Amino acid sequence: MRQAVLLGNPDTKRTHYLGRAAREAGLHVLFLDWGRWREGFPEGEIFLKIDPPVWDSCLLGQLPGLVRGYREQLEELEGMKKSHKVEFLNDPGAIGMLLDKQACKARLAAGGIAVTEELGAAGDAGQLLEMMQEQRIFQVFLKPVCGSGAAGVAAFRWHPKSGKMVLYTCAWEAPGKNGTEAPRVLVNTKRLRRITDSGQVLSLVGRILELGCIVEQWYAKAEYQGYSYDLRAVVQDGRMDFCLARLSRGPITNLHLNNHPLEQKELGLPQAAVEEAERLCRNAMGCFPGLRSAGIDVLLERGSLKPRVIEMNAQGDLIYQDIYGENVIYRRQAEMMAAACAPCRRE
Repeated sequence: MRQAVLLGNPDTKRTHYLGRAAREAGLHVLFLDWGRWREGFPEGEIFLKIDPPVWDSCLLGQLPGLVRGYREQLEELEGMKKSHKVEFLNDPGAIGMLLDKQACKARLAAGGIAVTEELGAAGDAGQLLEMMQEQRIFQVFLKPVCGSGAAGVAAFRWHPKSGKMVLYTCAWEAPGKNGTEAPRVLVNTKRLRRITDSGQVLSLVGRILELGCIVEQWYAKAEYQGYSYDLRAVVQDGRMDFCLARLSRGPITNLHLNNHPLEQKELGLPQAAVEEAERLCRNAMGCFPGLRSAGIDVLLERGSLKPRVIEMNAQGDLIYQDIYGENVIYRRQAEMMAAACAPCRRE
């Protein structure tokens, strides 16, 4: 009989609400703290859920190193499949693949999944403007290859004839050590700014591109009562367990930026559009063997409502509107863990 195990962080909503769901299901879950997980790793067969580590740095320049360290730990966990007889809710290799937005998008596109398409690579602001001019696309999203929660993400619009520019981002240049002006550091403020001064825009775009970004076409999103929106769907074992619309007056919809959540059913979408979005999400999951649970951000194009995958998160299961309601997502995970740990008949 397998032991259910959660590798995560103490005193977080993820740990608390999965624990509550497990207790309701009559399942004992052993908790391992990311800070010292190797010390208490159990012997015998286990079924392991991996929650993301918690990082408290707001310095965007540190993000690649933090993700690199996380990847190394995921690779170590991957190696425990045989040595420790570990099975996973989400395979560490699949989690690692989704940490890289570019690799994830490439895998989805190769699988025939409609995505928000990339324009190409740009190393600095000048190259970005040249690429936009060549492709006649004048509004784009810049996204660091690794990261979540809109860290370093920017929406950039340029009118080449007038030269006017606008940038929406939570990234900002802050004074360096001891308040000095140079070198200035790039930080995630978790507050969306709208910047229109072209010099400031180009400086900030250049700094963001230094993080290593994908450049995507900025699609017009569907609207509801004057808000543009996209969808956050949580898909588990081939079923959409939760779907939330994220409504915004601006182009970046993350809910922690004071945007507005709304259950998908309240949008009044045609049933055909709902079914197409669900089918897209299920097919996207199929591109990643070993992935049983993921949060998928879906854009519905304005007018046609054609769905496109914006990005996927192998640990995108924390939805406040769910945990403070019926806790559907974690209750389903508790069921999945209980089923995996049930006594099996031996031949």
